[in-house]
Amino acid sequence: MANGSRQAAWEFFGAELKRRREDAGLTQVELGARVFVSGGYIGQFEQAIRKPQRDVAQRIDEALQTDGIFERLWRKLIKEQPYTEYFAHAAELERLATEICEFAPAVVPGLLQTREYARAMFLANKPLAADEYIEELISGRMVRTQLLKDATRPVYWAVLHETVLRVPVGGAAVMAHQLNHIARLMRERKAVLQVLPFAAGAHPDMGKMMWLMEFDDAPPTVYTEGVLSGSLLDEPAVVKRARASYDLMRAAALSPEASLALVESAAEDFRRCASTT
Repeated sequence: MANGSRQAAWEFFGAELKRRREDAGLTQVELGARVFVSGGYIGQFEQAIRKPQRDVAQRIDEALQTDGIFERLWRKLIKEQPYTEYFAHAAELERLATEICEFAPAVVPGLLQTREYARAMFLANKPLAADEYIEELISGRMVRTQLLKDATRPVYWAVLHETVLRVPVGGAAVMAHQLNHIARLMRERKAVLQVLPFAAGAHPDMGKMMWLMEFDDAPPTVYTEGVLSGSLLDEPAVVKRARASYDLMRAAALSPEASLALVESAAEDFRRCASTT
């Protein structure tokens, strides 16, 4: 399903939700109270600005007695989108964010990846997959990277653990190209990046990726990911704690200028390694 037709389908979801809600004689606030979200969220679902998670779609069905139509629509739309189910909501919100702050403990973040690096990551995860499937995954990843090239791109700030710079994903040549790509984005001021060096020692949320997003017209969210799972959270107290952890990591990390020097040094190390093999 192309992006345009997928968006039209979500707009249908929203229009149908509004019709069913009004037929039931409920305001957005009243329906929100029944499904444990704010009335503003219901309005954003109806306008196809945000997409509900599956449990919310199920509760909407229960509240409006719609015999499961919204969960079925949700399943259809999620199944036909290019991302895994647990990441799909975060990917949708990513395009709406005004600011994205990310901590990457081991892997180059998706928004910064080159095609070759993405290929190596997907092949490591799916070594027996057909070439066509791997290419589909890479294409989806490359669509995401366009976000930082748009004129209306969000403010993007990433903290990478030094591990990200040292693990030779795809080999030395691929890593040299990947790190040069990151350095170029930094020099073009499309991303602010800091490296958390090995010397920093212990730090908050060790080993756990974290992704904070802020919006003009919606509450901030935090996304975290584990093995075959992801959590998108917007409870204010949780987001506040995540922001505090992120701020501590930024404080412990190298400055953007020192980080750029380290990224370029690591790229040169990989380039020399590639040239001798």
